[in-house]
Amino acid sequence: MQKADTVFEGGTILTLDPACPIADAIAVAEGRILACGTRHDLEPFVGPGTRRISLGGRFVMPGLIESHTHALWGACRDLFHIYVGYSASTKQLADAVQKRAGEIAKGDWISGGPWRYEMREDLGTTPRAWLDTLAPHHPVALFDTSQHSVWCNSAALTRAGFTDDSPPIEGGLIERDHQGKLTGFMAEAALSPIRASIVETPAQLRQACDYALRYLNSLGYTGFKEPSASETILATYAKACDDGRWTLHGAAHINAFSPLAGGLVPMNDINRMRESYARDDLALNYAKLFIDGVAPAHTASFLDPYQPAEGYDPSAHDPDETLLMSPAALNDKVTELDHHGYVVKMHAVGDNAIRKGLDAIEAARRANGPSGLRHEIAHSAFVSDADLPRFAQLDAIAEVSPKLWMPNAATPSQRGVLSSEQLSRLHRIRDLIAAGAEVIFGTDWPASAPDADPWTGLAGMLNRQDASGTYAGAMNPDQAIPLDQALTLFTSNAARAIGLAGQTSILTTGAWADFIILSKDIRGLFPEQIANMKVQETVWKGQTVFAL
Repeated sequence: MQKADTVFEGGTILTLDPACPIADAIAVAEGRILACGTRHDLEPFVGPGTRRISLGGRFVMPGLIESHTHALWGACRDLFHIYVGYSASTKQLADAVQKRAGEIAKGDWISGGPWRYEMREDLGTTPRAWLDTLAPHHPVALFDTSQHSVWCNSAALTRAGFTDDSPPIEGGLIERDHQGKLTGFMAEAALSPIRASIVETPAQLRQACDYALRYLNSLGYTGFKEPSASETILATYAKACDDGRWTLHGAAHINAFSPLAGGLVPMNDINRMRESYARDDLALNYAKLFIDGVAPAHTASFLDPYQPAEGYDPSAHDPDETLLMSPAALNDKVTELDHHGYVVKMHAVGDNAIRKGLDAIEAARRANGPSGLRHEIAHSAFVSDADLPRFAQLDAIAEVSPKLWMPNAATPSQRGVLSSEQLSRLHRIRDLIAAGAEVIFGTDWPASAPDADPWTGLAGMLNRQDASGTYAGAMNPDQAIPLDQALTLFTSNAARAIGLAGQTSILTTGAWADFIILSKDIRGLFPEQIANMKVQETVWKGQTVFAL
């Protein structure tokens, strides 16, 4: 009998394995689990070289998987950009810009944020003029909470190649005043030249990658999916794998079409990046498409019109006008990616965009047959009644982002543009599960979500409230789900989505020894207590990768 390298014993261990749901000891060898059970059960696995670690009565459960976090981007935000928090005032944002301008050389970029749509009224002028006053000697780009819109000053517009005579950008919004002058507000595809102008150095990217890995491990993650990967991101992650610095089961959705990052990517380039950067712990049989934008910017694609607003006529509403890809082009692209072996994640917020994403999966199934690739609708924020059963019928995955849609700083912006009927369909997690859909969790950090903390997201699914108590009320409380269902979004469902079903996020013989140690058993806690959970230790492949 193989002897264990390590035995962890003396705790309450939630295995999520129906054959042995609770244990008090785990035997580990070469990064995998030899056995779970009682101390007595595991004695035969103990040899002279086995290390025995006491859990001290603490609670152990499988490591979590984050299915949608922009890890490198989030780390760069924390390390190198302005970040004032999602509830900051306009004055706090202005102070941060002026402070940064005084700390760096003239001509260096100032980027960050975030701002909220209701803050526009505080400026008293256009975003361009406001930022010109705050930092006249620096290019400045401040992004909104969703990261789908930006405020720029004159220097930033010039650096990115914009002039008052710049033509429209397909799939983008470039706002102008009544004289035709750029106001500095841009959205969707118009952000691409701005983002391309803000570049981190290789040393900064290495620092950010290490920061992201430790941060995710500290929250209890032992796996994650990068939802929108450029070649720079892929190269940074692959280098961390090669250097032995990587501490997660990883997968990355290669950008196939992103209006925020340059548009359509040729299939040959996607295949080349997959071949070049895939590693044992970095799977790249994944791709990303954007179908629509976000509701506060009127760029999410809804079947029903938005609320009346200046410059928007509900009677002229065309659901397909805000689609970033035509239905025909979307069908063709998903079919092509499916044929090449990619699981496609599609950003879709509005119910019309979600429908078009499901239509594209259906088109791929007709063209290619049952490939076994389980494509994903990212966010799945507003699903219509007619489309609820289609996820199961098409073997498609509904990815949800409760941290974005529970009551938060951006909620007033959504309520200001959507009807009560539309809002009643926001994040129908219970309905999706009841319809047979497999659902996974993603924070979307740092886009809209201030952090990647899974525990506040988990608590929000249990009661549909802001667990911090900062924002009152509940968002569609009838869609709350119990803890045992909610955990599957982070564990078994997420493991399947990352291609590691039965290999992680379950504590059973043969699986990777990926688990977290907590001070308390979460099964007996209220949502508010779960939201405040702090991980004491994270073990990945049998090795401690984080400890308080």
